[in-house]
Amino acid sequence: MKIKKFIDKVPGGMMLVPLFLGALLHTFLPGTAKYFGSFTNGIITGVVPILAVWLFCMGASIKVSDTGTVLKKSGTLVATKLAVAWACAFIFTQILPDGGLVKTGFFAGLSVLAIVASLDMTNAGLYASLMQEYGTKEEAGASVLISMESGPLMTMIILGSAGLASFQPEHLVGVLIPFITGFILGNLDEELRSLFSVGTKTLIPFFAFALGNTIDLTVIFKTGLLGLFVAIFVMVVSGIPLILADIFVGGGRGVAGIAASGTAGAAVATPFLVAEVAPIFAEAAPAATTLVAASVVITSIVVPIITSLFSKCIAKNIRIKE
Repeated sequence: MKIKKFIDKVPGGMMLVPLFLGALLHTFLPGTAKYFGSFTNGIITGVVPILAVWLFCMGASIKVSDTGTVLKKSGTLVATKLAVAWACAFIFTQILPDGGLVKTGFFAGLSVLAIVASLDMTNAGLYASLMQEYGTKEEAGASVLISMESGPLMTMIILGSAGLASFQPEHLVGVLIPFITGFILGNLDEELRSLFSVGTKTLIPFFAFALGNTIDLTVIFKTGLLGLFVAIFVMVVSGIPLILADIFVGGGRGVAGIAASGTAGAAVATPFLVAEVAPIFAEAAPAATTLVAASVVITSIVVPIITSLFSKCIAKNIRIKE
């Protein structure tokens, strides 16, 4: 059977197919991991450890001479994503009713909280996997800074709640340790670099499957068209500036910009975390959580497809700025 050949025909298939299979398992047989336990449970629920090993391998694959490019790429994407979220927060604060929450009509449940939480956190795992397939190792390495940006802190700052959140720098260091360890070993020994760097592609389907097991496909139906609207809004409003920033500032072909336009899975928890610190958002938090979850599901499916099509049809005609 030509399974891999079939998967390769699907845009972003090595990421998307395992992701969808994991989502199907989580949606229809959510107790599978607990039922079997042991190693089966580890593969199904192992998003964090698999990503940690992936980060180690990614670090080992990057040479010291490439670090400037990695910082340039990641800094450009993170700054653009946050700037877009800031702008949307300001605009929608003026447009939406008092308190930034729509309570009636088609847009009932839409809030500034939902919009910002969906926009300001990039799906670092999805981005890294797509860049491994359609980008460069330097662009994939940018996922480290992108993953550090994902969390409720920036959402609170953007919403005007700065100083109310507890910021623990040791957690940021924890994100960096696997990457830096691999980076050091890979640059000390070229053979180690060769050994570990192959793991970056090998781990993609495992990470994607585990990530899919955090997604409930029924979320799309629960939110109706509004969830779809939020997801499209996120991809368009953040995607266009990210593409332009990647080309004109980051020196890329725009592919990294599209890959960074999705919503992070961690963003689903943000509305309630923000509401706990700032009770003013308590009323908006339940609906915001559902809308953010819908954006995670939809962008996780659509972004790989758009990234693949853009890479094959448009990016090849864009000249990289030297």
